[in-house]
Amino acid sequence: MFRSLFLALGVYSCLLGVEALAVERAVLKRPENSPSAEQKVVVPPDWAPWSLMGGGAVVVLYSFTIPRRVNA
Repeated sequence: MFRSLFLALGVYSCLLGVEALAVERAVLKRPENSPSAEQKVVVPPDWAPWSLMGGGAVVVLYSFTIPRRVNA
């Protein structure tokens, strides 16, 4: 169970890093019931894509070593 959890978290983190690398900024849609609300702009920092991809890769590699340590 822990292997699948860590694998999912690592893959999600890698995909989020790739998305942050490809997207310069994201403009969130304002709610329809309040037209006076401002649109929110999300700008990922320069370090975010590489950190997310690197951390996700480490977590994925860790998830592959879990069964060997549990069975030993």
